[in-house]
Amino acid sequence: MVDLRTISPIDWVTVISSVRRTKRAIIVHEAPKTLGVGAEIAAKLHEDLFYVMESPVQRVAGFDMPYPPARVEEQYLPSVDRILDAVDRSLAY
Repeated sequence: MVDLRTISPIDWVTVISSVRRTKRAIIVHEAPKTLGVGAEIAAKLHEDLFYVMESPVQRVAGFDMPYPPARVEEQYLPSVDRILDAVDRSLAY
């Protein structure tokens, strides 16, 4: 597991070496799925490690909508169930 503390600069050496070792990647972040930093990381992994990976990059993110009010925030943010579903999809590929 790699927990990126910064996105500028992104520690590509650590990310790529981790994916090379596991041959899988699941990206979890709170931002919307489309056009977020997770999409950039997924694209870079696809470009560099396409023939190494055993399954497509899975992304678990917020929904493609404006950030919701606090009272419905839990439905927007990635949940444990959504993350585990991505893990299952990656392992079943």
